[in-house]
Amino acid sequence: MPNELLFFISLIVCFAGVLCSYKLFGKTGLFIWIGLSTIIANIEVLVVVDMFGLTCALGNVVYGSCFLITDILNEKHGKKEALKAVWIGFFSMFVFTALIQLTLQFAINPEQDFSSEAMHTLFDIMPRVCIVSLVAYLISNTIDIYLFQFISKLTKGKKLWLRNNIATIFSQIIDTLIFTFGAYLGIYSFEIMYEIIITALAIKFIVAVFDTPFLYLAKYKIDENKSIFKN
Repeated sequence: MPNELLFFISLIVCFAGVLCSYKLFGKTGLFIWIGLSTIIANIEVLVVVDMFGLTCALGNVVYGSCFLITDILNEKHGKKEALKAVWIGFFSMFVFTALIQLTLQFAINPEQDFSSEAMHTLFDIMPRVCIVSLVAYLISNTIDIYLFQFISKLTKGKKLWLRNNIATIFSQIIDTLIFTFGAYLGIYSFEIMYEIIITALAIKFIVAVFDTPFLYLAKYKIDENKSIFKN
């Protein structure tokens, strides 16, 4: 199956998953999803693929769902809840990284172990990636929340699509620049890093535009008070 097709399938599955989580569990479901998405995205980003004729790292779709979640919370529950979600994601990634690094320190049973070499290959680079990712995550998501609120006040609560796209796209540019230079400098050549930045931004723009109808669905079609498990 072509990577481009998998990309669009991932978009639908991921954003539909956010709405299902919100419908089933209300606001709590969004907090759970953002914790999972930060962990999954920072694992996926270690995988580099060819897509749309360029080299890019995975994780952009799952990571983009964080911005959808903070925009839903910002729009329906206020800035305080959106910022709370950002810190939940930060805490989830920090704990995951700490526990994985402790796991890698254990002495293995050379006769029975079959996965430690793969674990080290995948996660030895993770401390650097995660530190950079956490910094980029905090800065970009905080910018997204405050810019979303600022545009909302300027438009007097109208034009949801405008504040969603401007806030998300601008914050994604900041996130991409911080993460790419912090995580990949010295690992990949500048040519590859340039391709990763361009492709990541192109994909993130698509993700930002694609999440707009899901934001409208979350605002107008999902009543948190009718979720299966109320908060």
